[in-house]
Amino acid sequence: MGGVTSTVAARFAFFPPSPPSYGVEPPPSPAAAATDSAVVELSGVPRRGRVEARRLPTKRGTEVVAMYVRQPGAKLTLLYSHGNAADLGQMYELFVELSSHLNVNLMGYDYSGYGQSSGKPSEQNTYADIEAAYRCLIETYGASEENIILYGQSVGSGPTLDLASRLPHLRAVVLHSPILSGLRVMYPVKHTYWFDIYKNIDKVPLVKCPVLVIHGTRDRTFIFDDYTIFDCMRKPDVVKVGTADEVVDCSHGRALWELSKQKYEPLWVKGGNHCNLELYPEYIKHLKKFVTAIEKTPPVKDESPEGSGPSDPSETGSESAESSRRSTDIRDKPRSSIDHRHSTDRRDKPRGSVDRRDKSRKSVDQLEKPRASVDQPDRPRKSIDRFGGMMRSVKLCNIDCFTAASGS
Repeated sequence: MGGVTSTVAARFAFFPPSPPSYGVEPPPSPAAAATDSAVVELSGVPRRGRVEARRLPTKRGTEVVAMYVRQPGAKLTLLYSHGNAADLGQMYELFVELSSHLNVNLMGYDYSGYGQSSGKPSEQNTYADIEAAYRCLIETYGASEENIILYGQSVGSGPTLDLASRLPHLRAVVLHSPILSGLRVMYPVKHTYWFDIYKNIDKVPLVKCPVLVIHGTRDRTFIFDDYTIFDCMRKPDVVKVGTADEVVDCSHGRALWELSKQKYEPLWVKGGNHCNLELYPEYIKHLKKFVTAIEKTPPVKDESPEGSGPSDPSETGSESAESSRRSTDIRDKPRSSIDHRHSTDRRDKPRGSVDRRDKSRKSVDQLEKPRASVDQPDRPRKSIDRFGGMMRSVKLCNIDCFTAASGS
């Protein structure tokens, strides 16, 4: 059955750029190569002194390429899981700018089968990929669980929440245009089925640290005869002939925010879609506000044993997370895991509306109460700060695609 799930995931979720937007070559210094064989040089992108790239082995036998941006004096480290149809070459300038503007060290990585990473993309591989990147931060760069913020964009919210659900002392989580689950992107199902992928709706309640959700109010896909595409910036001529179908709309972000234990004031970007939120001035402003607040907030206290790794490092991501998981469908009754390896859809129960959940929980941002939006303009300003201007100049489009045959 795991093979069926992988097939569904590959069909609906994974579209690595082809060809990759960057290359990998040995470091220019033979001494550096002799000292650390994992270090590589990224070609096709600007070379910067504070950026280092590495090949990281994963538990599932693949090697993923990761880049680490060092920010002098930074106390926090951001581990960024990018969206679909993107790789490190496309994300390179954004990562460098985010590190500088947020004053954080930042690691980004390519999933198996993306960019110059080996293997093929799959749900389980992405869980192993993010764990390899996390281990590298701990073992190579001296980061600690208490000072790491996980950032997941769109499909990247899957591995982000899987890892976050297993790290009791994690500092914070950012969900950028997240999905409730893979199946819910395409169909408004009320149950969680065994063949679904990235069951974020069941994992976010297990996250113990503050969660920030960022989502555009006009996030949508465009349906064509045989595929669905979010590539609204690089192919505007194609998009014009499509039919709008709001599938990864704001309801996904709102539901995940409602299910979070520690809510931070969300950002609903008015007029923003799936692939342009970085261009809005409130994006970097709100994100910086969040990072500053987290830096001033003491790390999460927990009675569980101390550790710098996932709860069960002997297993792959979701296997260890879902073995003791409770359902979020009915909060006062425990339910067995709905992971496809251990259960069938007979265990599923109708999910209650998130509107019934306790709305009195306070935001971890003690200065303000949660609100629907944060002073967003109707459209991006023509001239914003250096961050937004730079993003326009490189024509950033961190896109995410889910495809399905028409009529399915």
